[in-house]
Amino acid sequence: MEGLAKSGLKSMPADARPREKLLMRGPSALSDAELLALLLRTGISGKHVVQLAQELLDRFGGVGGLLHTGAEALRVVKGLGPAKRAEVVAVLELARRALSQELQARPLFDSPRAVRDYLQLQLGAHAHEVFAVLFLDSQNRLIALEELFRGTLSQTSVYPREVVLRALHHHCAAVVLAHNHPSGTAQPSRADEALTQTLKASLALVDVRVLDHFIVTREQAVSMAEMGMV
Repeated sequence: MEGLAKSGLKSMPADARPREKLLMRGPSALSDAELLALLLRTGISGKHVVQLAQELLDRFGGVGGLLHTGAEALRVVKGLGPAKRAEVVAVLELARRALSQELQARPLFDSPRAVRDYLQLQLGAHAHEVFAVLFLDSQNRLIALEELFRGTLSQTSVYPREVVLRALHHHCAAVVLAHNHPSGTAQPSRADEALTQTLKASLALVDVRVLDHFIVTREQAVSMAEMGMV
């Protein structure tokens, strides 16, 4: 217990403590590891909390990678007990909700970066393939995002009838399709293009437009519309 206490923020010199540094100089003055250390609060025996934070960032590929990491992946990290894992996951959920509120408040494509960030937070960390739909109102504002189908690492089965029924349920005017590639390759396949055209035809029967189809990985979200494939 003594080693654990010495690994916390209070054991650091006053001018090096992330909390005091943040209050004096603002959050932009802190490194990613220092900001994460504020969340973790304590390290482990023989490892300072900032060191633990930096190792966590290195392991998951920086802040972006950590944000796209699920609770199960965090379970194997030494020093991250249930309380710390819950806090990290809670921050991730807050980020999702903040982006969701932004997309609900104004037209979706007024914030293209927010759309990509939101989809990466929602889908990027999945180890299996997930097909999701963003349902939009007549002003292209987000009504809801639903994960409708799940598959294996290589493929998923998407039923157009179910997508149409959910679109009618939400009384939406348009949709944005999205699915992840757990392999990390964001290039759309011919099957992705064929699925997009099938769903466009099905949804057109109920006057719902398909605006885009995003391919999502941990590192990026690629717009098929920007590639001329929607």
